[in-house]
Amino acid sequence: MVDVKRALIIGATGGVGGEVARALHLRGWEVMALHRNPDRAQGSNPDLHWVKGDAMDRSAVLKAAAGTQVIVHSVNPPGYRNWAGLVLPMLDNMLAGAKASRARVLLPGTIYNYGLDAGEAVDEQSPQDPTTRKGAIRVEMERRLRQASGEGVRALVVRAGDFYGPRAGNSWFAQGMVPAPGPIKRIFNPGRAGVGHAWAYLPDLAETMVRLLERENELADFDTFHFGGTWVADNRLFAEAIQRASGRLNAKIYPFPWPLFHAMAPFNETAREMREMIYLWRRPLRLVDRKLESFLGDLPATPMIDAVKATLRGLDRLGSQTK
Repeated sequence: MVDVKRALIIGATGGVGGEVARALHLRGWEVMALHRNPDRAQGSNPDLHWVKGDAMDRSAVLKAAAGTQVIVHSVNPPGYRNWAGLVLPMLDNMLAGAKASRARVLLPGTIYNYGLDAGEAVDEQSPQDPTTRKGAIRVEMERRLRQASGEGVRALVVRAGDFYGPRAGNSWFAQGMVPAPGPIKRIFNPGRAGVGHAWAYLPDLAETMVRLLERENELADFDTFHFGGTWVADNRLFAEAIQRASGRLNAKIYPFPWPLFHAMAPFNETAREMREMIYLWRRPLRLVDRKLESFLGDLPATPMIDAVKATLRGLDRLGSQTK
């Protein structure tokens, strides 16, 4: 009799959590998903076992984590709100569940850990000196994971660039570059001319994460990998890929309205948090993934034009002739 592999996803209605859940399910895992309203969440992925609970409720997390071999911690406060007050307590509750169940933790990481002095290309050993609040919180999250790894909790962090994909949810792609509903008429480019940017196509990222999890015995107790994903040497190239994928070659590409976000920031938390990340659009920061490639070999790499088209289709932004 083959033992069933069981995983818990905290944040399964989000972009990366949902994709990892799908990838695990396709590989035969039993996937539990914690949500405050399971009946409402069921429609987002009916293949999961939805469990009622809140990531801020330690007893609910402990109960959901029982019997799992993997916990994917992909939950974030909605709309960037109250990061300082919610992110670390949710992480601590998850770590309590992981310690009780002896599960491997997977944390989808970000490039926020790296500040202005990181250089143009960073690997897993590059120094982390964040210059933003979210970056400092991300570094602290990883510090707590590393500390927990000395207390019996095995942890895996996979850092990636900005998410995009057919089910990415809130993202720079959807909210920043093509925010207006309907067929593409205009595209906003947040990047400074000539500045590269790191993107991560979620289906490829999720597949990579699951491949790592399935080689659990070869991972260190605390292990980190960089996912290079879709690197563009100038983010205008990404905007032009949106033109081609949408079949709207005449769609205008405009500079992102950063002055508006500067003006809104004192009164709007989402604008304030987006503005905090402006440095990633003004200078290149590429994730070097030699370690990942050496460990896994060939990596999932959907061609950019196909990935962009799938993202637009998921957003219902394609005209009938391009679907």
